[in-house]
Amino acid sequence: MNPTTPEDSLRVASQPKLRTLVADRLREAIARNRFPPGARLKERELCELLGVSRTSIREALRELEGEGLVSTQAGHPTVTVLSTKQVNEIYQVRVALEGLAARLFARQATDAHLAELEHATRALEAVVANFAVGPFLSAKTRFYDALFEGAGNAVAASMLRAIHTKVSLLRATSLASATRSEQSIKEIRAFVAALAARDEEAAYRLCVEHIENASSAAMAVLAQADEKQAHRA
Repeated sequence: MNPTTPEDSLRVASQPKLRTLVADRLREAIARNRFPPGARLKERELCELLGVSRTSIREALRELEGEGLVSTQAGHPTVTVLSTKQVNEIYQVRVALEGLAARLFARQATDAHLAELEHATRALEAVVANFAVGPFLSAKTRFYDALFEGAGNAVAASMLRAIHTKVSLLRATSLASATRSEQSIKEIRAFVAALAARDEEAAYRLCVEHIENASSAAMAVLAQADEKQAHRA
C-alpha cells in the first residue's frame, strides 16, 4: 500500500477551538449590540479586548462574514447593516420554518420536551421582570433550543439557528424597550399554552403572529435608523 502524501492526507493538524471561542464571543457581542450594525471591527482593538492574536481574530471574522453578520466595507470588516428588503426576506423564511417547528412540536414533543420549554419560558418571564438585553437574549436562545429539540427536525433547526443569527443584528435594539419585551413574553406564553394543549393550528397561528410582531419591531428599528441617517446627511 502506497504511503499517503501530505496532499492526500485528511488528518486534522489542530483543533480550531480558539477560533470557535473567539467567533462565539464576537457573535454574542454583536447580538447584544456592543458592536451595533455599521460598526467597524478594528483588529487591534479586538485583539486587546479578547486577548488573542490577529490570526485568531481574522479567522473568526471570516466565519462571521460567512454567516452574514460581518461584511467588508472599504476594505474593513464591519457589522452588517441589513436592508429593509433583507429583513423582509429573513422574516418570511422564519415564519415558514418556525411555523413548521411549532406544528411538529405540538404533534410529537414528549412531556420532557414540554417541561423544558416551560422552564425556558419561566426563565424568560423572570428576566423580563428585571429587563436587560443580554440576559433576555440568553433566555430566548434557551427557549428556541427547547422548541427545536421538541420539534425533532434537525434540518429545520439548523436553518432556523442561521436565521436567528441574522435576526440578532436587529433583536437587541428592537427589544431594547421593556414594552416590547413584555408584549413578547405574553405572545410566547400563549404560544406555549397552545403547544401544551397539543393544539397544532393554534400553535401555528400564535407562532406566526409573534414573528410578524417581531418583524414590525425590527422594521421600526430600521425606520428610526434611516431617519437618523437622513438628518445627519
